[in-house]
Amino acid sequence: MRKIILVGRSGCGKTTLTQALNGQKITYHKTQYINHSDVVIDTPGEYAETRHLGYALALYAFEADVVGLLLSAIEPFSLYSPNITALANCDVVGIVTQIDHPYANVLQAKDWLQLAGCRTIFSVSAVTGLGVKALYDYLSKSYE
Repeated sequence: MRKIILVGRSGCGKTTLTQALNGQKITYHKTQYINHSDVVIDTPGEYAETRHLGYALALYAFEADVVGLLLSAIEPFSLYSPNITALANCDVVGIVTQIDHPYANVLQAKDWLQLAGCRTIFSVSAVTGLGVKALYDYLSKSYE
């Protein structure tokens, strides 16, 4: 099983997706520090939102096989620069979260992740489980 580091703004669903991927009950939990499990490295949103803390994401990404750029389908803008994935030395996937929200704009979020350089994009609702299995199966694939 490949390990994924989840990166994204506060409230985009990183911890909820971590719970779903680990088969745990979904409960609200504000991530205050880097959390490791067998499959996921869950990061605080502030690390992606604050330039000085962002360096820690680069360091922890070395411990992962895959970088997951999360973008909520209800975001008013993208946190990610165009072609940001070119800086990674491992697979980078886009993950659109909160796709079941009444104001979700999944296509816009996918477009922003494609602009960031993500070639593989998953759409998930960690609450309902929609799309989580596809991401889990992707992580379960052997190295190619």
